[in-house]
Amino acid sequence: MSNGKNEIVPTNQKFDTIRTMLEKSKQQISLALPRHLSADRMLRIAMTSVRRTPKLLGCTPQSLLGAIMQASQLGLEPDGVLGMAYLVPYKDECQLIPGYKGLLDLARRPGQISPIYARVVYSTDLFEYSFGLDETLRHVPGTSDEVGEVVAAYAVAKMKDGAQQFEVMTRRELDAIRKRSRAAEDGPWVTDFSEMCKKTVLRRLCKMLPASVELARAVALDERAEVGLSQQLEDVIDAPEVKTTNGKPTLDAIVEAEAQS
Repeated sequence: MSNGKNEIVPTNQKFDTIRTMLEKSKQQISLALPRHLSADRMLRIAMTSVRRTPKLLGCTPQSLLGAIMQASQLGLEPDGVLGMAYLVPYKDECQLIPGYKGLLDLARRPGQISPIYARVVYSTDLFEYSFGLDETLRHVPGTSDEVGEVVAAYAVAKMKDGAQQFEVMTRRELDAIRKRSRAAEDGPWVTDFSEMCKKTVLRRLCKMLPASVELARAVALDERAEVGLSQQLEDVIDAPEVKTTNGKPTLDAIVEAEAQS
Protein backbone atom coordinates (compact mmCIF):
# COMPACT_ATOMS: atom_id res chain seq x y z
CA MET A 1 0.00 0.00 0.00
CA SER A 2 1.23 3.46 -0.85
CA ASN A 3 1.76 5.85 2.06
CA GLY A 4 1.33 8.92 -0.15
CA LYS A 5 5.05 9.60 -0.38
CA ASN A 6 7.21 9.30 -3.47
CA GLU A 7 8.39 5.73 -3.70
CA ILE A 8 11.95 4.95 -4.71
CA VAL A 9 12.03 2.64 -7.71
CA PRO A 10 14.78 0.01 -7.36
CA THR A 11 17.58 0.16 -9.94
CA ASN A 12 16.88 -3.35 -11.17
CA GLN A 13 13.25 -2.46 -11.77
CA LYS A 14 14.24 0.61 -13.79
CA PHE A 15 16.64 -1.49 -15.82
CA ASP A 16 13.96 -4.10 -16.51
CA THR A 17 11.50 -1.37 -17.54
CA ILE A 18 13.97 0.02 -20.08
CA ARG A 19 14.76 -3.44 -21.44
CA THR A 20 11.05 -4.20 -21.86
CA MET A 21 10.49 -0.87 -23.62
CA LEU A 22 13.34 -1.53 -26.05
CA GLU A 23 12.16 -5.07 -26.76
CA LYS A 24 8.73 -3.70 -27.66
CA SER A 25 10.42 -1.20 -29.99
CA LYS A 26 12.68 -3.80 -31.59
CA GLN A 27 10.84 -3.87 -34.92
CA GLN A 28 10.86 -0.08 -35.17
CA ILE A 29 14.59 -0.02 -34.39
CA SER A 30 15.21 -2.75 -36.96
CA LEU A 31 13.52 -0.72 -39.70
CA ALA A 32 15.74 2.30 -38.90
CA LEU A 33 19.03 0.39 -38.93
CA PRO A 34 21.33 0.09 -41.96
CA ARG A 35 22.16 -3.39 -43.23
CA HIS A 36 25.45 -3.73 -41.35
CA LEU A 37 23.72 -3.57 -37.95
CA SER A 38 21.08 -5.78 -36.37
CA ALA A 39 18.39 -4.80 -33.87
CA ASP A 40 19.64 -7.42 -31.40
CA ARG A 41 23.13 -5.92 -31.48
CA MET A 42 21.83 -2.38 -31.04
CA LEU A 43 19.72 -3.42 -28.05
CA ARG A 44 22.69 -5.19 -26.43
CA ILE A 45 24.87 -2.11 -26.94
CA ALA A 46 22.16 0.17 -25.52
CA MET A 47 21.67 -1.94 -22.41
CA THR A 48 25.44 -2.19 -21.88
CA SER A 49 25.68 1.61 -22.09
CA VAL A 50 22.92 1.93 -19.49
CA ARG A 51 24.74 -0.46 -17.15
CA ARG A 52 28.00 1.44 -17.70
CA THR A 53 26.33 4.82 -17.07
CA PRO A 54 23.75 4.36 -14.28
CA LYS A 55 22.67 8.00 -14.54
CA LEU A 56 20.88 7.02 -17.76
CA LEU A 57 18.35 5.23 -15.55
CA GLY A 58 17.24 8.66 -14.35
CA CYS A 59 16.40 9.80 -17.89
CA THR A 60 12.87 9.60 -19.22
CA PRO A 61 12.26 6.36 -21.14
CA GLN A 62 11.04 8.45 -24.10
CA SER A 63 14.31 10.38 -24.38
CA LEU A 64 16.36 7.19 -24.04
CA LEU A 65 14.36 5.47 -26.77
CA GLY A 66 14.62 8.59 -28.92
CA ALA A 67 18.42 8.65 -28.59
CA ILE A 68 18.67 4.96 -29.48
CA MET A 69 16.42 5.48 -32.49
CA GLN A 70 18.62 8.37 -33.60
CA ALA A 71 21.71 6.17 -33.29
CA SER A 72 19.91 3.50 -35.32
CA GLN A 73 19.03 5.94 -38.10
CA LEU A 74 22.64 7.11 -38.25
CA GLY A 75 24.00 3.58 -38.09
CA LEU A 76 26.30 4.49 -35.18
CA GLU A 77 26.84 2.18 -32.23
CA PRO A 78 26.47 4.20 -28.99
CA ASP A 79 28.80 2.04 -26.93
CA GLY A 80 30.86 4.97 -25.62
CA VAL A 81 34.04 2.92 -26.16
CA LEU A 82 34.81 2.87 -29.88
CA GLY A 83 34.09 6.60 -30.16
CA MET A 84 31.27 6.32 -32.69
CA ALA A 85 28.55 7.76 -30.45
CA TYR A 86 27.60 8.20 -26.80
CA LEU A 87 24.37 8.07 -24.78
CA VAL A 88 24.76 10.99 -22.37
CA PRO A 89 22.37 11.94 -19.53
CA TYR A 90 21.55 15.63 -19.06
CA LYS A 91 19.30 15.86 -16.02
CA ASP A 92 16.31 13.70 -17.00
CA GLU A 93 16.98 13.70 -20.74
CA CYS A 94 19.16 11.24 -22.65
CA GLN A 95 20.97 12.72 -25.63
CA LEU A 96 22.89 11.09 -28.44
CA ILE A 97 26.33 12.62 -28.91
CA PRO A 98 28.06 11.58 -32.15
CA GLY A 99 31.77 11.01 -31.58
CA TYR A 100 34.76 12.08 -33.65
CA LYS A 101 35.02 8.63 -35.23
CA GLY A 102 31.30 8.63 -35.89
CA LEU A 103 31.49 11.86 -37.87
CA LEU A 104 34.43 10.48 -39.84
CA ASP A 105 32.48 7.33 -40.63
CA LEU A 106 29.42 9.25 -41.82
CA ALA A 107 31.53 11.59 -43.97
CA ARG A 108 33.24 8.66 -45.68
CA ARG A 109 30.16 6.55 -46.34
CA PRO A 110 28.97 8.21 -49.59
CA GLY A 111 32.37 7.41 -51.12
CA GLN A 112 33.07 10.96 -52.32
CA ILE A 113 35.67 11.83 -49.70
CA SER A 114 39.02 10.21 -49.00
CA PRO A 115 40.90 10.97 -46.85
CA ILE A 116 39.35 13.08 -44.08
CA TYR A 117 40.95 13.79 -40.71
CA ALA A 118 41.51 16.36 -37.98
CA ARG A 119 44.61 17.34 -36.01
CA VAL A 120 45.41 19.47 -33.00
CA VAL A 121 48.28 21.96 -33.04
CA TYR A 122 50.51 22.48 -30.01
CA SER A 123 52.58 25.51 -29.09
CA THR A 124 55.82 23.70 -29.97
CA ASP A 125 54.63 22.87 -33.52
CA LEU A 126 55.31 24.78 -36.72
CA PHE A 127 51.90 25.75 -38.08
CA GLU A 128 51.15 28.06 -40.99
CA TYR A 129 48.00 28.60 -43.03
CA SER A 130 46.51 31.17 -45.35
CA PHE A 131 43.18 31.77 -47.06
CA GLY A 132 42.33 33.38 -50.37
CA LEU A 133 42.88 32.34 -53.97
CA ASP A 134 45.84 30.15 -53.05
CA GLU A 135 44.97 28.54 -49.74
CA THR A 136 47.80 26.82 -47.89
CA LEU A 137 48.14 24.69 -44.79
CA ARG A 138 51.40 23.46 -43.26
CA HIS A 139 51.81 21.62 -39.96
CA VAL A 140 55.09 20.22 -38.67
CA PRO A 141 54.74 18.66 -35.21
CA GLY A 142 57.42 19.57 -32.69
CA THR A 143 59.97 16.97 -31.62
CA SER A 144 60.21 18.02 -27.98
CA ASP A 145 58.87 15.75 -25.24
CA GLU A 146 57.01 18.79 -23.95
CA VAL A 147 54.34 19.50 -26.57
CA GLY A 148 52.96 22.58 -24.83
CA GLU A 149 49.39 23.80 -24.95
CA VAL A 150 46.83 23.30 -27.69
CA VAL A 151 46.83 26.47 -29.79
CA ALA A 152 44.59 25.42 -32.71
CA ALA A 153 42.91 22.53 -34.48
CA TYR A 154 42.24 21.87 -38.14
CA ALA A 155 40.38 19.39 -40.32
CA VAL A 156 41.13 18.39 -43.90
CA ALA A 157 39.10 16.52 -46.51
CA LYS A 158 40.08 15.50 -50.01
CA MET A 159 37.41 14.71 -52.60
CA LYS A 160 37.68 11.93 -55.14
CA ASP A 161 37.93 14.56 -57.89
CA GLY A 162 41.07 15.99 -56.29
CA ALA A 163 39.48 19.05 -54.68
CA GLN A 164 40.49 19.78 -51.09
CA GLN A 165 38.78 21.58 -48.24
CA PHE A 166 40.13 22.52 -44.82
CA GLU A 167 38.97 24.39 -41.74
CA VAL A 168 41.07 25.91 -38.96
CA MET A 169 39.93 26.93 -35.48
CA THR A 170 42.10 28.89 -33.09
CA ARG A 171 42.31 28.13 -29.37
CA ARG A 172 40.09 31.12 -28.72
CA GLU A 173 37.40 29.76 -30.99
CA LEU A 174 37.66 26.31 -29.43
CA ASP A 175 37.42 27.77 -25.93
CA ALA A 176 34.34 29.74 -26.98
CA ILE A 177 32.64 26.51 -28.02
CA ARG A 178 33.64 24.82 -24.79
CA LYS A 179 32.45 27.76 -22.70
CA ARG A 180 28.95 27.46 -24.15
CA SER A 181 28.84 23.69 -23.72
CA ARG A 182 26.77 22.16 -20.95
CA ALA A 183 29.67 19.77 -20.37
CA ALA A 184 32.36 22.47 -20.20
CA GLU A 185 33.59 21.45 -16.75
CA ASP A 186 32.41 17.85 -16.54
CA GLY A 187 32.84 15.41 -19.38
CA PRO A 188 35.01 14.98 -22.48
CA TRP A 189 36.00 18.65 -22.60
CA VAL A 190 37.86 17.90 -19.34
CA THR A 191 38.93 14.28 -19.85
CA ASP A 192 39.60 14.33 -23.61
CA PHE A 193 40.24 17.95 -24.53
CA SER A 194 42.31 17.23 -27.65
CA GLU A 195 39.71 14.82 -29.03
CA MET A 196 36.95 17.37 -28.47
CA CYS A 197 38.99 19.99 -30.33
CA LYS A 198 39.36 17.59 -33.26
CA LYS A 199 35.65 16.77 -33.27
CA THR A 200 34.66 20.44 -33.06
CA VAL A 201 36.71 21.51 -36.09
CA LEU A 202 35.68 18.37 -37.99
CA ARG A 203 32.05 19.20 -37.33
CA ARG A 204 32.55 22.64 -38.85
CA LEU A 205 34.30 21.13 -41.90
CA CYS A 206 31.43 18.67 -42.41
CA LYS A 207 29.09 21.59 -43.09
CA MET A 208 31.20 22.44 -46.15
CA LEU A 209 31.29 18.94 -47.61
CA PRO A 210 28.88 17.06 -49.88
CA ALA A 211 26.82 15.69 -47.02
CA SER A 212 24.48 12.76 -46.68
CA VAL A 213 21.26 13.14 -44.71
CA GLU A 214 22.85 11.09 -41.93
CA LEU A 215 25.89 13.36 -41.66
CA ALA A 216 23.75 16.50 -41.63
CA ARG A 217 21.55 14.99 -38.91
CA ALA A 218 24.57 13.96 -36.83
CA VAL A 219 26.02 17.47 -36.99
CA ALA A 220 22.65 18.93 -36.02
CA LEU A 221 22.25 16.54 -33.09
CA ASP A 222 25.74 17.33 -31.83
CA GLU A 223 25.23 21.08 -32.07
CA ARG A 224 21.85 20.92 -30.36
CA ALA A 225 23.37 19.02 -27.46
CA GLU A 226 26.31 21.44 -27.30
CA VAL A 227 24.18 24.53 -26.81
CA GLY A 228 21.40 22.91 -24.81
CA LEU A 229 18.69 22.59 -27.44
CA SER A 230 16.17 19.76 -27.43
CA GLN A 231 17.00 16.56 -29.25
CA GLN A 232 13.43 15.37 -29.63
CA LEU A 233 13.33 12.84 -32.45
CA GLU A 234 10.56 14.49 -34.44
CA ASP A 235 12.29 17.89 -34.22
CA VAL A 236 15.53 16.56 -35.67
CA ILE A 237 13.84 14.54 -38.42
CA ASP A 238 11.53 17.32 -39.54
CA ALA A 239 14.07 20.13 -39.18
CA PRO A 240 17.62 18.78 -39.28
CA GLU A 241 19.20 22.20 -39.57
CA VAL A 242 20.33 23.64 -36.27
CA LYS A 243 18.81 26.83 -34.91
CA THR A 244 20.42 29.84 -36.51
CA THR A 245 21.42 33.24 -35.26
CA ASN A 246 21.59 36.09 -37.78
CA GLY A 247 21.35 33.54 -40.57
CA LYS A 248 24.31 31.50 -39.34
CA PRO A 249 24.47 28.21 -37.41
CA THR A 250 24.22 28.90 -33.67
CA LEU A 251 27.71 27.73 -32.74
CA ASP A 252 29.34 29.67 -35.56
CA ALA A 253 27.53 32.84 -34.48
CA ILE A 254 28.59 32.23 -30.87
CA VAL A 255 32.22 31.78 -31.86
CA GLU A 256 32.26 34.96 -33.92
CA ALA A 257 30.67 36.96 -31.10
CA GLU A 258 33.10 35.51 -28.57
CA ALA A 259 36.11 36.26 -30.77
CA GLN A 260 35.03 39.87 -31.13
CA SER A 261 34.53 40.38 -27.39
